[in-house]
Amino acid sequence: MSNRSKINIKDYSVSKENFDLIYNEELDMYSTDPIPQDIEKYYLSDNYISHTDSQKGIVEKMYQLVKSYMLRKKLRLISNYSAIGSLLDIGAGTGDFLKVAKNEGWEVDGIEPSAIARNHAATKGLILKEDESGVGEQKFDVITMWHVLEHVPNLQHQINWLADHLDKNGTLIIAVPNFNSYDAKTYKEFWAAWDVPRHLHHFSAKSIKTLFSKNGFEVIDQKPLIFDSFYVSLLSEKYKGSQLKFISAFLNGLRSNVKANRSGEYSSLIYVLERTDFVE
Repeated sequence: MSNRSKINIKDYSVSKENFDLIYNEELDMYSTDPIPQDIEKYYLSDNYISHTDSQKGIVEKMYQLVKSYMLRKKLRLISNYSAIGSLLDIGAGTGDFLKVAKNEGWEVDGIEPSAIARNHAATKGLILKEDESGVGEQKFDVITMWHVLEHVPNLQHQINWLADHLDKNGTLIIAVPNFNSYDAKTYKEFWAAWDVPRHLHHFSAKSIKTLFSKNGFEVIDQKPLIFDSFYVSLLSEKYKGSQLKFISAFLNGLRSNVKANRSGEYSSLIYVLERTDFVE
């Protein structure tokens, strides 16, 4: 990865195809090239567990265990910036986060393109919208995108839409992987959070701040997702074909967090944003 202008990455999870990552120096961001016209087929796999509630193997069990713990932690984070009100979760998956929020008194809505995931959510009493058109002109006190922005084909359209649907005093929560993390630099082309071609964009802290500041938003806080380094390291060890993947993954995940405690470059970061473009 010495040449930043272009990196070649394999889709280890589903198709085994190779894709290029093209670097944008101004934004400090990579974009996947080419973007497949039939992108939906790259999500049709049991390996894509955020669209299922699978607990078949140890990786899936670990994912679901951590997810369960993080649901309330995410809600507590939001409560630091917003009183209970209306909440929209974009890329809501199987609806677990919205279910927890609803039980705590939030008025919830969700968008989820995957029919499989929406069907899982329906069994939990949540009717998710397939796309943005189902939301209409409604505005929300809080909009969340947990590991979703990297999947969005048209970033400018998405940011414009967020600006139109976030209340004047609302809070936007964005969580994305960070390619400047220690685990990303350690695993290089095997880093699982590249996740091409499902991840169309690959962000640094500079990427998020630059993109959103150009569109009337300000990053007011930044928080780590501590567990991501361990989960991503485990998948990365699997992609490398490591024989000691659990030990190596734990050690690299731990190192990543220890180093990030000083640098701030965690495996994944949560950005808390507010609107700055309202004229009184």
